[in-house]
Amino acid sequence: MAVLELNESNWQEEVLKSEVPVLVDFWAPWCGPCRVIAPIVEELAQEYEGKIKVGKLNTDENPNIAMQYGIRAIPTVMLFKNGEVVDTRIGVQPKEALKSMIESHL
Repeated sequence: MAVLELNESNWQEEVLKSEVPVLVDFWAPWCGPCRVIAPIVEELAQEYEGKIKVGKLNTDENPNIAMQYGIRAIPTVMLFKNGEVVDTRIGVQPKEALKSMIESHL
């Protein structure tokens, strides 16, 4: 499954009402560390296809959502389950750290 492009118009449906956990990468195009973590996020989307959704939210284009979740540094990766944040990682994370975060909520 491809990584979902999340925004204010699909946030409710894709994240908050999702039947499966959703991994959200909060990022911005100018952010170097965000570009480092992007391929890891894409690999996780492939590996967990059918088990979770994976999406990216551009914080520059969707400042209200970023503010709502207190995003102060990017990249920030949050795992949502039943519409609630169940785990958060800030900064570039090794793939294994993100996998264990996902596994603990499946």
